[in-house]
Amino acid sequence: MKSVQGKTVLITGAAMGMGRLFAERAIAEKAKAVVLWDLNEPALQRTLEELSGGATEVTAYLVDVGNLDAVTASAAAVLDEVGRVDVLVNNAGIVRGNQYFWESDSARDTQLTVAVNTLAPMYVARAFLPSMISGSGESRLLNLASAAGFTANPRMAVYAASKWAVIGWSDSVRLELKQAGVEHVKVTTVCPYYVNTGMFDGAKSAPLLPILDPAHVVDEAWKAMCSGGSFVVLPRTVMLSEVLKGLVPIGVRDFIADNIIGVYHTMEDFTGRAEQQT
Repeated sequence: MKSVQGKTVLITGAAMGMGRLFAERAIAEKAKAVVLWDLNEPALQRTLEELSGGATEVTAYLVDVGNLDAVTASAAAVLDEVGRVDVLVNNAGIVRGNQYFWESDSARDTQLTVAVNTLAPMYVARAFLPSMISGSGESRLLNLASAAGFTANPRMAVYAASKWAVIGWSDSVRLELKQAGVEHVKVTTVCPYYVNTGMFDGAKSAPLLPILDPAHVVDEAWKAMCSGGSFVVLPRTVMLSEVLKGLVPIGVRDFIADNIIGVYHTMEDFTGRAEQQT
């Protein structure tokens, strides 16, 4: 698939940050329709107004993607309106940090993080994959995970867990589609280091691990998605941790990550963007 021209694209967490950039990219490539999902009503309405008016039909739905009933109802409304979603971008996410796990709030931090980061992409994909599979045109599922899904890190235990789960689920779905002989639906899993969208305000860069520009992440993710690529890991040095896991004892790996690379201290000044779901 060279582009999303003529296709219907649905993006979660679409009101701001990378979600909006994904929407702008779809419109620039002359998508037939772009469907925006978000929980931030003022930002969603603003984005809808600013992106509407061109050849691409843009619609917006106020959806709590962490709520299965809300996802099911909204997905049914979308399918009734557009017929089928060709490209699904699971972008919505949330991060809580700068606390040790035992200091965190189980409802506010743990349940919310797992609901939005882990369960939501599963809910949304489950709602749209059957129609994508039954169609004949090329379709894509793009899931935003995180480099934290590869590397344990202090002060973000639940976030790391939520993204580890997404990576395992997303790539398993890729394999399931392949095993089932569904060649026209491809799954891409994106695993970036901290992205400069506001979500990770206060988080630090580390040697070999710069804070990433959101436009760069979106561009790399989009190109991989269109081409049917399986993984995008940014920067590539993130995979150093995976290499070390297989080569050195865990104590040595911890020493390197803690004292040489410094990644274990990157969340100590984290503040984040309060109560935002993108």
